[in-house]
Amino acid sequence: MLKLPVHRLTRFILVSPHYPENVGACARALKTMGFTRLGLVRPSRLALPDHPMACKMAVKSLDVLERAELFDNLDEALVGSAMAVATTARRGVSGVMSPRQSAERALAACAQGHQVSFVFGNEKTGLTNQELARVGLTLRIPMAADQPSVNLAQATQIVAYELFSAALLQRTRVP
Repeated sequence: MLKLPVHRLTRFILVSPHYPENVGACARALKTMGFTRLGLVRPSRLALPDHPMACKMAVKSLDVLERAELFDNLDEALVGSAMAVATTARRGVSGVMSPRQSAERALAACAQGHQVSFVFGNEKTGLTNQELARVGLTLRIPMAADQPSVNLAQATQIVAYELFSAALLQRTRVP
């Protein structure tokens, strides 16, 4: 598997995930892009990494699930992060970046040796206003259809893909 500096310095944090299938699918989505650092903040009793449905959905990514870090709160999960980006599906939030813009900023932080965290909310409610405020930077995935949001695993896949693609492009530019 191709490993770039962004891979070891980036953590994907799921806040209060409810469904074990989403936790497993997120692990798979991350691993396909070379990422292995998954954090879970207050997962439901079903959304633990060892749940059979999480394991079933984490095709060839059980190592990511087994190493998933569990946290009691978001502040604990963000310890060590020099940059954190919250995801939101809400419209009208000011200063929102696209996944591509956030990937470029994350790469710049990783190039300086800083840890970066991407924070995803609960499948039904997303992140609270307090959690969004705590994280600071925000990204929104643009959508053509009038949908309230994309699936949690799809969102992690999109962000991980943008990071991976930006890192590959940057790698080809460096002599």
